[in-house]
Amino acid sequence: MTTLNKELNITIVGLGVIGGSFAMALHDAGYRNLYGVDIDQATLDKAKAQRLIKEGYQDGKDILPQSDLVIFSLYPRLVHDFIVTHKQYFKPGSILTDATGVKKFFIEDILSVLPDSIDFVFGHPMAGREKKGIDFASSSVYKNANYILTPLPSNKEENLAFMEALIMEMGFGRGTRISADYHDEMIAFTSQLPHAIAVALVNSDVEGRETEKFTGDSYRELTRIAKINEELWSELFLENKEYLLKSIQTFEDQLDLIKAAIKNDDSVALKQIFIKSTKRRERFDT
Repeated sequence: MTTLNKELNITIVGLGVIGGSFAMALHDAGYRNLYGVDIDQATLDKAKAQRLIKEGYQDGKDILPQSDLVIFSLYPRLVHDFIVTHKQYFKPGSILTDATGVKKFFIEDILSVLPDSIDFVFGHPMAGREKKGIDFASSSVYKNANYILTPLPSNKEENLAFMEALIMEMGFGRGTRISADYHDEMIAFTSQLPHAIAVALVNSDVEGRETEKFTGDSYRELTRIAKINEELWSELFLENKEYLLKSIQTFEDQLDLIKAAIKNDDSVALKQIFIKSTKRRERFDT
């Protein structure tokens, strides 16, 4: 297993709930040379007061030249914009990584502006929270979670191995290497489609009928992620529209099967649908 240097200078750009959770997880793993970049001074002050970072900056130009690793926890297009305006400040030979929920278009945009001396290892922690801001950050959100890396031919193997070792130190349960295309296809189904379903379910309710008095665990669990960051998720949906639309169509096809069985009083068809879903879901528990 790769042994990592705890004295590395690590800078997190964007100290919201995800970036703040990165800082906490890295701090718990023994890293102390942590720095933050955020446009909100109050967020930087909170992070420093909690000793999550040594120092915070509203602009990264003063810390990037000393940063061995830069973690971006920003909306996809903001990462591109940050690199454009700061590319002359990155330390030659440093590693950059991200937490972005779409990859194909994002990678193409980043590579078009990335300095040759920098290795960007694209990643995606499969964990998060519905709340915004550092006040809701927690290292526990990453415990035993999945982490996806989407390697490029240009990535150095030692840097990929470094990232895999680092995410395990932060408490993730598994790291997986896949292509950017496959990432976007799978995330459309496992992340974006569930959010779309939760939003549609909540918005299909009849306004004003006090639904909260009649809900049990099933409704609460299904709709938890309907409390959604509209800026981030509208960007993610549109930037992965091809795969997301396919996932929505496949879901609609399955819902139509249930609808048809109910309409036709077909208990046999309903039971077969339920048996199939039960067996497929049980695979997750083995």
